[in-house]
Amino acid sequence: MSFHEVSLPARLAFGSTGGVERRTEIVTLGSGFERRSTPWAHGRRRYLIGANLRSLDDMAALTGFFEARRGRLYGFRFRDFADCKSCAPGAAVGPLDQVLGEGDGTRTAFHLVKRYGEGGDALERRIAKAVEGTVQIAVNGVELAASGFAVNAATGLVTLEVAPPSGATVTAGFEFDTPVRFDADRIEVTLESFDAGRMAAVPLIEVRV
Repeated sequence: MSFHEVSLPARLAFGSTGGVERRTEIVTLGSGFERRSTPWAHGRRRYLIGANLRSLDDMAALTGFFEARRGRLYGFRFRDFADCKSCAPGAAVGPLDQVLGEGDGTRTAFHLVKRYGEGGDALERRIAKAVEGTVQIAVNGVELAASGFAVNAATGLVTLEVAPPSGATVTAGFEFDTPVRFDADRIEVTLESFDAGRMAAVPLIEVRV
């Protein structure tokens, strides 16, 4: 997949709007009951950025970032400050935040995941774009030293130095970015004075990685 491991500067996203969308297909039967299904196993995030920018320098920076991504061609990292941690947005990341799996005595590789909801209805989202230096790992509640594991920040794969014993719970805490691309091949800027302007909202859409 065409993806650049670069992050959109946070100042260019202030005032952004967006969130997760689902796709649900609903058929109403003759009896009045509904049959609901979805072709998507996971939701997809969409955002609008740039509408609050007023500085021509910031608009030029966003235009430059857009050009470097060739419009919709290349994906990039986006920090969704409403959902960028393994814990609640206002909490501190900890090594017990999310369960990655159980050891079997030989397995050393685990993917970062985040769960939404509780119990059997919870949805597990695989996290690919971890933020380097933020990942914390624990085995059976005991935090590992940084030298005890390696993280591929581009894929979210964690490799432990020593395989956890059978039945041991592997947990993690981390910060992450959302992989996105521009969802338009055009940016529009209106000049309102010599040093200020207005930019039309620029759409972003999450990409599967």
